Amino acid sequence: MNSLSQLIDSDYISAYKNQETEKVSVLRMLKTAIKNSSIAAKTELTEEEIIKIISKEIKVRKESADQYTKGNRSDLADKELSEITILEKYLPTQLSDDEIESILRETINSSGLKDKASFGKVMGLSMPKLSGKADGQRVSQILSKLLS
Repeated sequence: MNSLSQLIDSDYISAYKNQETEKVSVLRMLKTAIKNSSIAAKTELTEEEIIKIISKEIKVRKESADQYTKGNRSDLADKELSEITILEKYLPTQLSDDEIESILRETINSSGLKDKASFGKVMGLSMPKLSGKADGQRVSQILSKLLS
């Protein structure tokens, strides 16, 4: 069991003892998603794989919050946003736009791909460096500006 898994487990137990129902619910869901992925992979997950699961759960909640906001259900949107806050605690520190831009410029310069048609290739080369540290949508927006 890796340190991120242990942190999630200990936080779950702590939240359960302190009767923090929302946090318990979110962490229980996260533990289930991790366990299901582990069973599907037939091996214990690495920290990077757990980070991808957390990122996916955050993305789902962001999309739900957007839909709730569009449907004038701010109560449900607020619930999703508070769950995102709980989940973000388990992600590595997110890079700033300047740091993302710096990594993208480095990738563009080292690969020689500087035109708009190379967008997919540059994203493919950059994402392993940015995985878990930056949202793919933010990276895509910054790269679009750089290649235009």
